[in-house]
Amino acid sequence: MNKTFQFGLGVAAILAFSAAMSFAQSGEATYKTKCQSCHGAEGTPNPGIAKAMGVLPATDPSVKAHTEAQMIAITTEGKGKMPGFKGKLSDAEIKGSVDYFRTFAK
Repeated sequence: MNKTFQFGLGVAAILAFSAAMSFAQSGEATYKTKCQSCHGAEGTPNPGIAKAMGVLPATDPSVKAHTEAQMIAITTEGKGKMPGFKGKLSDAEIKGSVDYFRTFAK
């Protein structure tokens, strides 16, 4: 391989890694600003919120049973006492926050 191609390949890899890290961080940031107050810092809601709002922890089997697409739909449209975030968050922000929330279920 010539040096120019190797350099370009290296730059592309760095940019791809940076974009992935940025996406993950934005999901975390969105979760912390929009979701954490009800769903808890680590996916476990405050007992008072859980009782009053019916919020289940990320580790609850019924929550874990939801697919990513179902969680995105719930976050977008709302469910029960949870408001929808359609028009308030971008599709990428919703997906990022769902992906971040799903890390708590493991």
